[in-house]
Amino acid sequence: MALVILLLFAGRLVQIQVLDAEHYAETASNIRLRTIDIPTLRGRITDVNGNAFALSLEVRTVFVDPGTVKEEQRDQLIDELAARFDLEEDAVAEKVDADSSRYEVIARDVLPEDWEDLASLGLAGLGAHTSYKRVYPEETGAADLVGFVGAEGYGLEGLEGYLDDTLAGEAGRRRVELSQNGTQIPMAGGLVREPVPGRDVRLTLHQDIQWYAAQTLAERVEALDAEGGSVIVQRVGTGEILAMADYPTYSQSDISSSGPEEWSNGAVAETFEPGSTNKVITIGSALEEGLTTPDTVYTVPYSMEYYDQTFRNSSNHGTQRLTVNGIMAQSSNVGTIKIADQVGRGVLHSYLVDFGIGQPTGLHLPGENTGILTDPEDWWGTQLPSVSIGHGLSVNAAQLASVYATVANGGVRVEPNVIAGTVSAEGEFTPAEEPERRRVISEETAQELRLMMEAVTSDQGTAPQARIDGYRVAGKTGTANRVNPETGTYEGGGYTATFAGFAPVEDPQVVVQVVLHNPQEVYYGGEAAGPVFNDIMTFALKTLKIPPSETEPPAIRLFEDQSRG
Repeated sequence: MALVILLLFAGRLVQIQVLDAEHYAETASNIRLRTIDIPTLRGRITDVNGNAFALSLEVRTVFVDPGTVKEEQRDQLIDELAARFDLEEDAVAEKVDADSSRYEVIARDVLPEDWEDLASLGLAGLGAHTSYKRVYPEETGAADLVGFVGAEGYGLEGLEGYLDDTLAGEAGRRRVELSQNGTQIPMAGGLVREPVPGRDVRLTLHQDIQWYAAQTLAERVEALDAEGGSVIVQRVGTGEILAMADYPTYSQSDISSSGPEEWSNGAVAETFEPGSTNKVITIGSALEEGLTTPDTVYTVPYSMEYYDQTFRNSSNHGTQRLTVNGIMAQSSNVGTIKIADQVGRGVLHSYLVDFGIGQPTGLHLPGENTGILTDPEDWWGTQLPSVSIGHGLSVNAAQLASVYATVANGGVRVEPNVIAGTVSAEGEFTPAEEPERRRVISEETAQELRLMMEAVTSDQGTAPQARIDGYRVAGKTGTANRVNPETGTYEGGGYTATFAGFAPVEDPQVVVQVVLHNPQEVYYGGEAAGPVFNDIMTFALKTLKIPPSETEPPAIRLFEDQSRG
């Protein structure tokens, strides 16, 4: 019996050591070896000129392999590591003496030159592997748009998250050995696949204009104790966004000190009632439909009854005889409502849609809110007059900027865009798709609206603060009630102050849209937002080297008894 048992053990031993040796060796190897990702270089996010809003720096993770440390170098190694990386000597010694480990991390994000200097000492047991640290140049003013990456290097917010597949590239693969306690030993194994760098994303933003817009907005929000605000700077004719600023904002280098509210890009995520800036669409639709002309005269009282509601002008000038030019220049609510009555709800709604209200902007940015524009069949008694003067609907700042860019562009809407294209690791530029274009109003109607809005910045208009020396400037003010979230009514909700405009009027090049949410004391669009428009537009015109106007604005009639001059 004992002989039989011994023969069975011997047979099994032969099977393991001879017949199945290759199988068990492979199984043991699979237990010891693993395939891990090798980090790759994440693509940059730059402005149109290649200035970085986000970039990755090559750094080193420095580690020690306690099993290969030479006893005669131990004390020197501990001293060097503690001094160079500002560490406690006891903590370093604990890692250097960790007999059961082959891999103890000493420091991360070490600059390559610092590692090379350390490695030149020839201390046994030291090693380093390459990784990448995401860096955001300070004070670009683009944090809300660009976003940030997480600890693992994946995009979490903004363009970093939305374009993660483009920016991230493809990680390499390496075989590494695992120690008995599961620690990876980077020196073992071999390269399986080379890492593929991510592509750079080139934006349409202009870094200087972006920075200036962000700074100017922040100063005005703080000065007026507003809840926040947004600025859009857009090229006429191309739809390119030159600046998209939002406030309050955050530091991409200190994410822990902020939260989702600061990370949100308010220029597309926050909606508001446009107020009188919507009158451009109302009056434009009447002109386009041939229902009125710039010189048509209307009797405009201070207030009017419409169903069960009283609508008033912002200032009581009594009953006036205003042309359509004058209705726009003085931002008359009553005059605009009279024009809207001629247009009708169905036609007005169609023009609102064509101008991009209630529709996606085409920017494809995370968190975009398309606002509210109800179906005209659902408009109740006072909805038509309310919508005509910018209440009872909501927009985001990018949508409203696009409306004014359309007028400035001769009536052709160009879908706004913020991504110019991508750049490969070899420097090959691939442009983004051309933006969609469509005609909304005729060139004649657009020209008539431009002259009306130029009158807005005259001494007889609502925003002389927007005028810029040497340039003909057109624009429109807006002051709208805000809904109080606690009551669902306007009571105690404050105001939204807006100004949108472009320059030069004779050949529009740049649109600037300013929104201030709930400014205190000074809340009318011309007074609150007009100066911000003036500062940013002035800077943009100079930065882009756009020459001053060489023509004078034509005289237009605002009142029935006013000559053309």
